[in-house]
Order: sequence, then structure tokens, then C-alpha cells
Amino acid sequence: MIVVTGGAGFIGSHLVTGLNKLGKQDILVVDNLADGKKFSNLSINTIADYIDKTDFRQLIQNRNELCDKIELIFHQGACTTTTEWDGKYMMDNNYTYSKELLHFSIERSIPFIYASSAAVYGTNSIFVEGPENESPVNVYGYSKLLFDNYYRSIKSKVKSQVVGLRYFNVYGPREVHKNNMASVAFHFNNQVKDTGILKLFEGSHGYTDGEQKRDFIFIDDVINVNMWMMDNPDVSGIYNTGTGKANSFNDIANAVIDWHGKGEIKYIPFPDNLKDSYQSFTEADITKLRSAGYDKKFTSIKKGVHAYMEALNSE
Repeated sequence: MIVVTGGAGFIGSHLVTGLNKLGKQDILVVDNLADGKKFSNLSINTIADYIDKTDFRQLIQNRNELCDKIELIFHQGACTTTTEWDGKYMMDNNYTYSKELLHFSIERSIPFIYASSAAVYGTNSIFVEGPENESPVNVYGYSKLLFDNYYRSIKSKVKSQVVGLRYFNVYGPREVHKNNMASVAFHFNNQVKDTGILKLFEGSHGYTDGEQKRDFIFIDDVINVNMWMMDNPDVSGIYNTGTGKANSFNDIANAVIDWHGKGEIKYIPFPDNLKDSYQSFTEADITKLRSAGYDKKFTSIKKGVHAYMEALNSE
């Protein structure tokens, strides 16, 4: 049995789809469906069973007999709201829970592939997997970095596969439940349909209007990296998961406008409350990922955004 935590979420549900495409259906999804709207991400996939996150934590702690069936864990479950400041909740959900699963996996030599985040880099301009470049600016980023560092502290003693994937700006279908945390492509699509005007920030942090840049990565590429890690159990470590190329918010907006054949850009004042904690530039250094052997090409912005628009507007 393969466990996918956060399996009703954005990336988690796509992982389940990817496993289904490989003929794998003995999948246990772990999630919290307090937001019942996420059921739609579950219903399109084939799984063996579903269990609430709280019950799963208890099952793991008790080493229930079901644990004997687990052969691999994709740990995607986390609070991903970067504006969440409830540190107690964030640290329990993203750090303590992850440690529980990590030790369970190590104890049983179960491959453990987990979601980290580019948020660990904060406002730094160098995105290489090393402590000298890591300085998160919110409790979300800190919770992710603390777990990365915990794994690093025991890595030399771990014999089974453990992989941390530092996701950059992931976009694609099935993120509607993320609300404000959904990708800019999602919001731009809604704005085109509602008003015909796409709202981007004016210049900031040394960038002109709309030219702040992020490493936007299409969901299919993220799943490909996860599947590759599953197929290469000798690979362990922490790896950036981005395209290696930054694109501006203008690039995303123009790709959305191009697909719709309409829309115009309007620049709005940059919010004062974000000035000290805003990542105006991210670009994954994927040298380590390539050196590990991953050689697939990444989806271009135009192709990825157009595929996303097709999915969003065919529903």
C-alpha cells in the first residue's frame, strides 16, 4: 500500500492520479476534509481507502497492523497558507507530524518522499540547497526549514530513502480550494472572465511594473519529479523542484490573455504589509536535481498556462 498524505489536496491528488496511471490503486489517502469541497479531488481518482489525518497519526503511533502493509509514503499534507501566523498549529501540523512519519518510515525502511518549500529561502537571491541561503520570513517557511534541518541532522544514520522536494510556485488544475493561496494563473483567469482586467503589482524591490519574477512550475512536472524519485530508491536528500527559470507575473498574465483572446493588465499599488516579506524573485538552482539523474524537460510557461486554462474553462 502507498500512502499519500494530503491526497485530497492540489499536489496530493495529482500524485494519486499519477500512481493510478501506473496501474497502482492500493493507495491510502490521508487528509482533513473539514473543507468538504476537496472531495472532488478524491472522487476523480481510484483509491483503496481514506483516513482522517488525526486518526492516521494515532494509527502510526500505535503501530496498528495496517502499518505492516505500507510500502511507500508521499507526505504532501501540510498547512500551506503562508499568511497563517498560528505558530502552534503550524508547527504541530508541518513539523511534529512530519517527524512522526519520518521516524515511522525509517523504523520500517519505508521510502519517504515529502514536500518542502522554496519558502525556506525567504528573500534571499541564491536558491541553492544550503543553510547559508535559507532564511524564511514567515512561520510556514520556518516550519518547513526546521523539518529539513531535522532530517539533515539524522541523515547520516538513515539507510532507507528520504527525499525532500522544495516546491517553487506550482500551478495547475485542482487548486480552487486553496482560495487566496491558489496560483496567480488561477486568479488571472477569474479576473479575465469577471472584469476583463488582470491586476498586477506595480514595481517594487527594484523591479518595474509586473516584472517581479518567480519560478513557476506546472503540476505535471512536479508529479514527474515525485514519480522519478519513487523509481530511484537509491536517491535521497533535499532537492529544489522548479524549472530553473524565473518568469515575470507579466509573462503569466500575457499567457492567460493569449489563451482567452482578451483582457488587459492594470497595475495596482504594492501592499505596505508585504514589503518586508515578499519574494520578488525566485529561481530554483536545479543543479543537484540534474546531478541526481533527473533529465526530463520542464513545461514552458505558455504551454503550461494554456493547458491550465483549457482545464479551468472546460468545466
